[in-house]
Amino acid sequence: KNGLGPSLHGVVGRKAGTLAGFNYSPAMKSSGLTWTDPTLDDYLKGPMKKVPGTKMAFAGIANDKNRADVIAYLDTLK
Repeated sequence: KNGLGPSLHGVVGRKAGTLAGFNYSPAMKSSGLTWTDPTLDDYLKGPMKKVPGTKMAFAGIANDKNRADVIAYLDTLK
């Protein structure tokens, strides 16, 4: 279910800005990204750097292991 952000179930493999029912920023809709593990790693490291103009108010996850743990969890959400 969408909330403050879009549902993360099935996010890995999904084209960014395309989940129905969520109001994405124009920047995210036109980013051309597909959420793969490497793309998620770059994005979670610095969301506003990866997608300038994103509405995601989140500084990112600097720690490599913590970021990898989040991505491993996202991989389980099918």
